Amino acid sequence: MLRRCLLVVLSLLLALSASAPAALAGTSLTYSNFFPPTHAQSQLAQAWCDEVKKRTNGQVSVQYFPGQTLTPARQAYDGVVNGLSDLAMGCFAYTRGRFPAMEALDLPLGYKSGVQATQTANLFYDRIKPKELDQVVVMYVHAHGPGLLFTRDKAVRTLDDVKGLKIRSHGTSAKLVKALGGVPVTLPMPDTYQSLAKGIVDGSFYPVESNLGWKLAETVKYGTWSLSVAYTTSFFVVMNKARWNALPDKVKNTIRQINREWAAKTGQAWDQADQKGLEFFLAQPGREVIKLSPAESERWRQAAQPVIAEYEKSATERGLDGKAVVKAAQEALAQAPVK
Repeated sequence: MLRRCLLVVLSLLLALSASAPAALAGTSLTYSNFFPPTHAQSQLAQAWCDEVKKRTNGQVSVQYFPGQTLTPARQAYDGVVNGLSDLAMGCFAYTRGRFPAMEALDLPLGYKSGVQATQTANLFYDRIKPKELDQVVVMYVHAHGPGLLFTRDKAVRTLDDVKGLKIRSHGTSAKLVKALGGVPVTLPMPDTYQSLAKGIVDGSFYPVESNLGWKLAETVKYGTWSLSVAYTTSFFVVMNKARWNALPDKVKNTIRQINREWAAKTGQAWDQADQKGLEFFLAQPGREVIKLSPAESERWRQAAQPVIAEYEKSATERGLDGKAVVKAAQEALAQAPVK
């Protein structure tokens, strides 16, 4: 009898010791991001990883891979779907046509700030919940401040000055370049510096923060404050469905709360980065900010209208209600405060 009891106790101890390492190890996730480690959005993503570990008491740890070290910018989303990374931050516009509903956010609607654009993006996503994102679990979305035109050697003061210029762009902003009379050259952000420095392109549309975040102020001389056609670029933070579903409900709720906080922090970070980017741009020798007159701004706005009309038509052909999607984006923008 004593021997049997000892055997039972020994078996229980062995079972507990076998499961202890797994319990202590917790869940380890990987997070891929194309932003370089010095960029404000990269640092904020790293802070998200740290916060998850802190608030789950180490139950979930996240290994962070910035600067395309795990998956290239254009493969970030598919990398999550296919399990190359558990999480990723990426840009909807880098895979044109893949996210037809979310593309509406990038239209030249006249964004004024990163806080406004990010709130617009989350309101829009929550309202329409597009099927194109059903393969993943969306943590949150965000969007940069107004996308404006910067040029190397030619100052753009009027719409006529855009004609014939080779302008780096992507997704919807490439269509904007064409509507304004320029020649769009589609390139992801990591390729922009060298393209500008070598004169492969004459300019680029990008948010002001990129002057510092990507050091683009070293390659351009003029910034045209084309706010009437200011677009944004929307970004995703998504997670592999299977990995998310394997998490305990308590952990999921914790991460959801962090996501809400980080969406707000991300919008604020875009605006803070825009201010630093402007300061860095103006600190370079011979740099100039060009502000359009009200009449000229209206010319640009009218020139950009076909971009919106083309999107509505294209989205409808792809099975969406194009006008309804654009209306949802415009209503979300109207609801988001300008800060």
